Amino acid sequence: MSITHAPAVPAEVSATLPSDAPDHERVLITRGPRSGLTVIVAVHSTRLGQALGGARVWNYGHWTDGLADALRLSQAMTMKNAAAGLMRGGGKSVVAVPAGVVLDEAQRRDAMLDLGDAVESLGGAYMTAEDVGTSAELMAVVHERTEHVCGLPPEQGGVGEPADATAAGVHASILATLGHVFGSNDAAGRHFVISGLGQVGGRLARSLAAAGARLTVTDVAEHKRALADELGAAWVDPAEAHRVEADVFVPCGLGGVLTPAVVDELRVRAVVGAANNQLASREVAVLLRDRGIVWAPDFVVNAGGVIYLDVAGQPDADQAALDARIAGIGDVVGAVLHDAVATGSTTLDAAERLARARLDAGR
Repeated sequence: MSITHAPAVPAEVSATLPSDAPDHERVLITRGPRSGLTVIVAVHSTRLGQALGGARVWNYGHWTDGLADALRLSQAMTMKNAAAGLMRGGGKSVVAVPAGVVLDEAQRRDAMLDLGDAVESLGGAYMTAEDVGTSAELMAVVHERTEHVCGLPPEQGGVGEPADATAAGVHASILATLGHVFGSNDAAGRHFVISGLGQVGGRLARSLAAAGARLTVTDVAEHKRALADELGAAWVDPAEAHRVEADVFVPCGLGGVLTPAVVDELRVRAVVGAANNQLASREVAVLLRDRGIVWAPDFVVNAGGVIYLDVAGQPDADQAALDARIAGIGDVVGAVLHDAVATGSTTLDAAERLARARLDAGR
């Protein structure tokens, strides 16, 4: 594989493998014959049906960091799909790109063909879709090797990327959390700090600005300042975003952002965002509760995309019903927050109770 180095590459992810053996049904690790990259497909559960979860292409310091990411993300997808009321299991795929490497167009195509072969080898246990570092167009390349892929471009008969639906679900979750914390779900005049202006974060910034919110935003990509200027939002360095005094912190980048140190420095009443796996560890949920900061569990909040991919692709899909289903994420978030207060538990425990009840019902 030829390697292209560029001055600006995605930040690499470093993750820790669990000390206990994973409870996944299947984990496939293979070296792509075309790309030479490590391709990992983790199928956590098919109890409710075929596992569904996106494909991530990202830079990792070591391939085992990619494995740890896939294990964690696939487990979260089981909880997300169950909490969303989908008859889908949880899975995730990762193409681990070495740190400091940028794939050119041909290499990225090879990686997607390798991913398609890996998905196909699982015999339908897992369906992939776009995620960080991939797109509907890249899913079309995966589709050359397997039928078990969704989110294809509309011109190829697919439903396209789910970013609009994900952002809509996060917006509904934010409104529900405002109602829980402040007694009103009106975003006008409220101050939000959005960390990450990617496909979902950027859409969310626009929708909150349109609702009259005050915004402070940031992203590791300096060119995203243009969106801040367009919306009249304040810009802050990414490392300082969590220290801004505001009403709600909205993490929309990569996971693990909520560490004990970050939680200690938060100056907000609530945290609601699109990022997956926001908690660096389970103990962070307790720290948030003890500080009186309401955290809306990420795997409930960001379920709009997976709901869209599952429902919109059905032959009898109805747009009005789909929109209502995604807006209903706010109701689920509200119920989780209420349950946490009623039981004296963390919001993480409350959300997991909901998901496990649905998993148990589907045994």
